[in-house]
Amino acid sequence: MINFSKEDINEMHSIPRLNLINSCTGYKSANLIATKSKDGISNVALFSSVTHIGSNPPMISFITRPLTVKRDTYTNIKDIGYFTVNHVVDSMIKDAHHTSASYDETISEFDKTNLFEEYKESITIPFVKGSPVQLYCKYLNEYHILENDTIHIIASIENLFFEEELLHKDNWLQLDKANVISINGLDGYALPKIIDRLEYARPNLEAKSILNK
Repeated sequence: MINFSKEDINEMHSIPRLNLINSCTGYKSANLIATKSKDGISNVALFSSVTHIGSNPPMISFITRPLTVKRDTYTNIKDIGYFTVNHVVDSMIKDAHHTSASYDETISEFDKTNLFEEYKESITIPFVKGSPVQLYCKYLNEYHILENDTIHIIASIENLFFEEELLHKDNWLQLDKANVISINGLDGYALPKIIDRLEYARPNLEAKSILNK
């Protein structure tokens, strides 16, 4: 196997280092976070750091990069307090990727892509039309990560919307039925496929499949 030491990695040029370190940890979720500014301008941006951090109460988190430049998603969430998380499917890849382009705060990425806003009753923050799993979230807290100056955002799930066909009887969502994608590194998009689903692991017992139960 190839071996890169910490010193080797630190000596790399920035782009090769970014590619290596962003891909070596494995596949990540692909989500479009949609917000609205205090001036009513919608924003949508691709994030690969959205994670589950608790189910009781239901909470998620994501990482935003250093605030050394203006971050519209962060600003809007701080101003308004709410945002939506929308799973990306295979037909959205190029448009989702394009949302990482740097547009002025007065320009909505919805206007520069083939992504469309969708609104739910009594919710003023846009969702992404066609996303099979959509979360309406409320900002709770943030933690400054001193080691690299990023911000860890903590939020509660206020509403969860999803396509009925994804739901199993025990409330597990089978995402591959909707062609939900994942991200490999910064720019590699993959289409995961469920191989199996196993029962709760217990000592000295072989785990059995529960995928079709």
